[in-house]
Amino acid sequence: MNLDAPVSELKGIGKKTEELFHAVGVYTIRDILLYFPRDYISYPDIKDPADLAPGEHAAIYVHITRPPIVNTKSRLKTAILEIGGQAPELRAIWFHQPYIRSVLKKGQDYILYGRVAEKNGILYLEQPLIHSPEQYMDLQKTVQPVYQLTKGLGNNTVKKAVDQALSDCILDDETAALRDRLPEQIRQKYDLCGYAYAIQNIHFPVDVNACIEARRRLVFDEFLLFLLQMHLMKEQEEKTANHLNFTKESILPEIIKRLPYQLTGAQQRAMEDVFADLRGPYTMQRLIQGDVGSGKTVIAFSAMLEISGQGYQSAIMAPTDVLARQHANKLTAFCEQMGVDAPVVLLTGSLKAAQKREALEIIRREKNALIVGTHALFQECVEYANLALVVTDEQHRFGVKQRAGLAEKGELPHYLVMSATPIPRTLAIILYGDLDISVIDEVPAMRLPIKNCVVDPTWRSNAYSFIEKQVEAGHQVYIVCPLVEPSEEMDGENVIEYTKKIRERFKGIATVGMLHGRMKPEEKNAVMEAFLQGETQILVSTTVIEVGVDVPNATVMMVENAERFGLAQLHQLRGRVGRGDAQSYCIFMQGKKANTENERLSILNRSNDSFEIAREDLKLRGPGDFFGIRQSGAFSFQLADVFQDMAMLQKASEEAKEILAADPDLSAPEHYMLKKELHRMAEQNDSGERFHI
Repeated sequence: MNLDAPVSELKGIGKKTEELFHAVGVYTIRDILLYFPRDYISYPDIKDPADLAPGEHAAIYVHITRPPIVNTKSRLKTAILEIGGQAPELRAIWFHQPYIRSVLKKGQDYILYGRVAEKNGILYLEQPLIHSPEQYMDLQKTVQPVYQLTKGLGNNTVKKAVDQALSDCILDDETAALRDRLPEQIRQKYDLCGYAYAIQNIHFPVDVNACIEARRRLVFDEFLLFLLQMHLMKEQEEKTANHLNFTKESILPEIIKRLPYQLTGAQQRAMEDVFADLRGPYTMQRLIQGDVGSGKTVIAFSAMLEISGQGYQSAIMAPTDVLARQHANKLTAFCEQMGVDAPVVLLTGSLKAAQKREALEIIRREKNALIVGTHALFQECVEYANLALVVTDEQHRFGVKQRAGLAEKGELPHYLVMSATPIPRTLAIILYGDLDISVIDEVPAMRLPIKNCVVDPTWRSNAYSFIEKQVEAGHQVYIVCPLVEPSEEMDGENVIEYTKKIRERFKGIATVGMLHGRMKPEEKNAVMEAFLQGETQILVSTTVIEVGVDVPNATVMMVENAERFGLAQLHQLRGRVGRGDAQSYCIFMQGKKANTENERLSILNRSNDSFEIAREDLKLRGPGDFFGIRQSGAFSFQLADVFQDMAMLQKASEEAKEILAADPDLSAPEHYMLKKELHRMAEQNDSGERFHI
């Protein structure tokens, strides 16, 4: 079987279904095999309805005496089945599924499986799956996959496609389509299952242990291939000589002299590392790792000024137009402060045609320009005069395509990457194998520590009163919700309804803005610009503000349903405040009471140290929480988690070094499949296609 064949070659996938698969990133047979479940269902024993508890997933037996009631006038088109004789009252409810009425036959027996919720003293089995007793008994012997879906694409459709792809691969000759990329000796060394077995059991595990074994193997593959790629990239780039010709003395002493504050010791060391690299024998590949608000940007700006003073161009890339504009304004002010006469040019996708032409002309003409932009910096139409330094953040690290593109233009710039991901230095060395590392582990003395509190909803009126006082004092506020709009399937505050509530509560007191990821880019830019300029005092948002602009006047961050977020993500959100000289506060509002959540959030309550937060988060999560775990940051592996799977990452790192030490170009026969897979990954990354490990 050709794994690169379109997914439409599978039976039952027509044009419409193919488009739905495209919406979730599945284009080929390989993609569907690598479209791993987001969760699994291990069906429990049937429960007595009297023993149901809100929040659990449970299965109950029902005998249909009368069909469900369907409310077709409701926007949700709900179907409700009343399950009589229960205290408290019990109902099964299906949203947007009026056809359920004809599915459940009078006089028949069924097993309903779903999540138990409580509302107004009534227990609801929400969106329960429907099985015959015989079907349910069969399901209890298996572990069933649950996939990430989009509207119109059902879980059964994905399961059938995966099952067919697996069957075709095995029938076609398993050794050809799913041939193992790891040599036998490596699998034995780390007690890893075969690749075909892993793919089969990550989708349709025979039991929980098989699922864990499959995931363990695929996590090792993800880490090993990533690390091999990093090491090989570093080997290639280390041979690139520094082509800069520095004819003037360094501007660093003058920068330090003119700064209105004193650098921390960690900032000073990082600054010296960067400036030494710029004059070193090879092009710089350096990571500056530091907590939110630790002062990384001043180092980047200083390096850009040093490059400009030597007659070269530099560029800094931001994730959004608004942040790029803020960088440009700050960089302009920094140049004035340091007495540097050099053009600062902004290049983003939202510029008008005339503005873009002017920006491109400056970049083409001015050899010492300081360039600020988004991904627009890497469009083919951009002609650099002599680009010598590129600064980016961890979420926008350069792929092979961008580096090759710059090299083709005659540019071999230094690279400086900034990261706020709180990971131990030893882990950073493994993950950023292609970069040298500087750590800023001190916060500027002028920054006041953020005051934190963890509260439940009974404290909300007090929180609003506190926010009102902050607004009256001239400050601004962020409020973060986990959802964009109301959801029948998930509990939690949503931005759309919450914004209405806040606008009513603060009517005549504050202007309230609304921001979420479904808004158009120009709408998001306008909302953030208004908040940045102080035109709105309260911004209700989803986590899209996690990587946002610097608003020194913002002093309060309130996170609703804080238990729904990871600790690292909460810490990043907290980093949006505390950027000015006023005391700042973070309010973690719990949507539910649970000892585990209280314990997790108490870590944030007592500490502003991102490294301590990461360590404690790892301890609390434990080895069993291996589905659906994601930390905010640069490393979006499909299955692997750099914190929880740290031990496996260490093994993969050691193995990558041993492989390359014995076989630097992977030319040995036993490494043929590894080399082939790395080549495929590089081709996809270069072409801008989907990227699967």
